[in-house]
Amino acid sequence: MAENETPNAPQTPSTSSESSIKAELAKIRATHGDAILGVEEDPRTGMYWISVKPRSICAVARILRDDRALDYKLMSDITCVDRPEREKRFCVVYNLYSVTHAKRIFLRVHVADGDKVPTLTPVYTGANWPEREIMDLFGVIFDGHPDPRKILVPDDWTDFPLRKDFPIVGKKPVLLFNDVKDIL
Repeated sequence: MAENETPNAPQTPSTSSESSIKAELAKIRATHGDAILGVEEDPRTGMYWISVKPRSICAVARILRDDRALDYKLMSDITCVDRPEREKRFCVVYNLYSVTHAKRIFLRVHVADGDKVPTLTPVYTGANWPEREIMDLFGVIFDGHPDPRKILVPDDWTDFPLRKDFPIVGKKPVLLFNDVKDIL
């Protein structure tokens, strides 16, 4: 603790994260002004979520990755949230990280059941498997995905187990392994 600090003094949040999100938003708006639908912030953690139009996700991710001042080269994860009470029930969340600047940002795309999201694999090759998992478990289709085969559920499944409306008790017995002939 510094000499002039008091132990119970309120801590003021750092403005570095606030200025960094302004840089990201300015860069995105400069080239794709209509791409951003909204921005959410958690001031306690300094985390930001940028909601983006589905058709603009690749362009926005490319800006965040390629701009040297931003440098979000690592796509940490992609996940999905199902909110069946909403018209656009699925929220695909992209977790991007800048190793050089030690910053994290989240991009969100909201889509209705049956809508397609452009694949992020041309921008981040590591998006391949997380997108396949989301296709298997939620039924969100990634348009242009290079390998849309199932990886987590049997090939004959038509249901999506992580949807909120998925039945708790299965409709039919599940075969959890394939015969070797099926694989070859």
